[in-house]
Formats: sequence, C-alpha cells, structure tokens
Amino acid sequence: MAKPDKNDVLEEFIHAYTKANGKQPDIQAKSGWYSVDGGKNVRLAQVQDMTAALLEGGSKTPSTPKATKKAMSETPPKTTYKTRPKNVAKTKPQESGFSVKQYWADKLNAEAPGSTQPR
Repeated sequence: MAKPDKNDVLEEFIHAYTKANGKQPDIQAKSGWYSVDGGKNVRLAQVQDMTAALLEGGSKTPSTPKATKKAMSETPPKTTYKTRPKNVAKTKPQESGFSVKQYWADKLNAEAPGSTQPR
C-alpha cells in the first residue's frame, strides 16, 4: 500500500469540512501533528478518519472546541451491575493436597542439598 500524501489528505479534509460546516478550517501543522480549529492535535491518519466521518455524517468534527465541550457535558448512560444474591453460600476451593511452596522446596533441596530456602 502506498503512503497517503499529506497534501491530498488535507485537501480532502478541507473540502469535506467546508461542505459540512460552511467555513474553511484553521489547520495548524507542527512536526507531523495537525490541529483543526485550535482543537486537539491529531496525526494524519486521524485526519483521514475525520474526513471519512464528515463525508458520512456531514456533522461537525469532534475536534472542534464547541463539539468537544458538548460531548463532555453529556453524562454517560447508566449501566446496571448484576449482584450475587445474598442467600448464596460462599464455597471454599477444593483442597488437592498439592502445595507450590512445598514443590519448590523439594525441588531446590533435590538440586542443592543443604541450601537455605528463599523467602
């Protein structure tokens, strides 16, 4: 796959943004990061995603300050959590008689008899 040309990507974004919002965006570029209308700095791939979103929905980009403030002010939907019924008894894990601590102690003792065990 060929690398997208930054000029082509920015030109497509400007066209889509102008069509959706009726004005040209103020794009500031610095070291491979792009800021649209003073919003959050994004990479070129994210500018491509924003272009696709503008072409699909025709709405404002989430990187504009007004849209960001509105999105932050909305409360997230409430989620419900299922809890365990209170009358269910807790069960103990079954004991198999195997101990990892004892296994390692036996293994170290077999490899180097008389050595001290680690903490």
